[in-house]
Amino acid sequence: MKRVFLLLITLLVFSGCFKNQQNPVPNFPFDVVIDINLPSYNSLAGVGGWCYIEGYGSRGLIVYRRSIDEFVAFDRHSPSDLEGNCFLPLFPDNENFLVLKDTCNNSTFSLYDGSPISNANIGLRQYQTLYDGFSTLRIRN
Repeated sequence: MKRVFLLLITLLVFSGCFKNQQNPVPNFPFDVVIDINLPSYNSLAGVGGWCYIEGYGSRGLIVYRRSIDEFVAFDRHSPSDLEGNCFLPLFPDNENFLVLKDTCNNSTFSLYDGSPISNANIGLRQYQTLYDGFSTLRIRN
């Protein structure tokens, strides 16, 4: 019985340590459907393509096409910008487009999965993507 009690206390203590690891990027509800065949989303036509979609999330979205039928979408608001003072949203690095840079905080993130690469402890806020296999991509949170 004492072991179970000690295990529960240990779990509660450690879970409290990770509460501060929540993503600080504001969570704004949205639901947007785009047609990737339109000229404005032409860059998403091929695998490895990416584009910005303004007006959704906290600072707009960046969408990346991972494979024929898989897309990922992230908020362009850097989780390293805790105070929200940086007005330069994340953008791909000129030398490696799979790396998103936050020049205000010197942080970098993976465009492939949103994970932090350097100078950040928290990954990018990711949104759900649903692709119909033809032309319609739905992005929501």
